Amino acid sequence: MSSMLKLHKLDGYIQSIYLAEYPHGLLLLDGCSRADIPYIKAFITGTLHRPLTDLSLVVVTHMHPDHAGAAHQLRKISGCKIAAANVGGDWYSGVDGKLMHLADIYLAKWVAKRMKKPSQKVWYSSILKPDYRLDDNEPLPGFPEWITIETQGHTDRDISLHHQPSNRIYVADLMVKVKGRYIPPFPVFYPNRYRRSLHKIIDLKASSLILAHGGEIQPSDEEFQYLLDRTPTKPITHWRSVKMKVKKAFTKQR
Repeated sequence: MSSMLKLHKLDGYIQSIYLAEYPHGLLLLDGCSRADIPYIKAFITGTLHRPLTDLSLVVVTHMHPDHAGAAHQLRKISGCKIAAANVGGDWYSGVDGKLMHLADIYLAKWVAKRMKKPSQKVWYSSILKPDYRLDDNEPLPGFPEWITIETQGHTDRDISLHHQPSNRIYVADLMVKVKGRYIPPFPVFYPNRYRRSLHKIIDLKASSLILAHGGEIQPSDEEFQYLLDRTPTKPITHWRSVKMKVKKAFTKQR
């Protein structure tokens, strides 16, 4: 991959971890979960035989527990910088935001239980303090062959990372693999933005897409169409899901 020595894939707590290794430093493509910190430390120092201070940059693609949960602590123990989307405000702002933060942490623990993973602490700050705020089409600081792509929809600040020399794109949670099919993630707060983001990625004609939940893939036109056909037209969020379940339960009782 051009000047990149290797892209390492690690099995994280509830998602895949991707660590790009260069002679001049290490790039973590996402902020992972708090539970992933020991594995990341052990891999860098034990497997790569490099000091933890070689971790130069951690990108946070969005604020969910398995994408932002380790970022602050990794900066504290390694001295790395944090990069995130240049979007104003905090994702988990206000009372509703705090409740959503709790719901997302609960959901992360539920996913871990479904995956038969041991219970781990996944609590993390609801407020991210990045060193760099990235605009669409902006190169990553220190790793200029990686270009930021704004791919909002799942949240208001999702980004993907395009490795231009190899034309591979890390799309984080833009899509997930379930029962062998690629479907939209949960939640989708902004359906119109989400559809535009999908088309943006499709139009780039990447050699492969790298998913946080599903590995590295090469979707066919039919698979992309299946995904587009299942793109919601209305927001699919925590609160809407709860309301629908309550309404359904109430209807059954009548």
